[in-house]
Amino acid sequence: MKKASDLRIPFTWEERRPIVLDRAMYIPGYYDLHDRWGRLDWADPQFFGNDKPVVIEFCCGNGQWIGAQAQKYPDWNWIGVDRLFERARKVWAKIHRENISNLFVVCADALTFVRHYVPMKSVFATHVNFPDPWPKLRHAKNRLVNREFLGELSAILTPSARAHFATDDFPYVEWMLNEFSLSPGWKPIHPAPYYLTNIADFGRSFFNDLWMKQGRTIYHLEYTHG
Repeated sequence: MKKASDLRIPFTWEERRPIVLDRAMYIPGYYDLHDRWGRLDWADPQFFGNDKPVVIEFCCGNGQWIGAQAQKYPDWNWIGVDRLFERARKVWAKIHRENISNLFVVCADALTFVRHYVPMKSVFATHVNFPDPWPKLRHAKNRLVNREFLGELSAILTPSARAHFATDDFPYVEWMLNEFSLSPGWKPIHPAPYYLTNIADFGRSFFNDLWMKQGRTIYHLEYTHG
């Protein structure tokens, strides 16, 4: 049985490049030759080998939520994205341990992956679950959900696709609402105040379980584009 430690990058930092490794993709940081690779083809056998709808979870962590979703919805292809290699390794091990054939993991910066690798108009739905809130105002520029990311995200979504965002941090909710309001084409699914709280059937994840146990409110925003 494969363990997380079995996933290794087979080259040195100086030789770094994007690579696909048995149901995982690694896109190194501090690398800028993305055009050498080009946008991916989900029907390629090294990815899914079919044209089923694709769903991406950004900030997938250890894969608890997306693993359960992939097993619950086997007619969709699921991609978990996390920038930390140790987390991506755990998702990769889960894929092989539980034989989840419709799940693939990508270790990459989310913006880089969307901007350079995800095919245009190819994604049925996206989820951003509990992104780092960067609570200090001077660090807010590091937040994943901003106008730049939303612009790139809109380009990869199919017509009528939904983008879902979950967080326990209300200042981040306010930040996202403002970023959406300044990003052309995005429309909220829910009426004002444009979010729901503590959705019962959301599914389990490390942070959802942790914050719910501590009595925090979980905010869910959903948008479409076009």
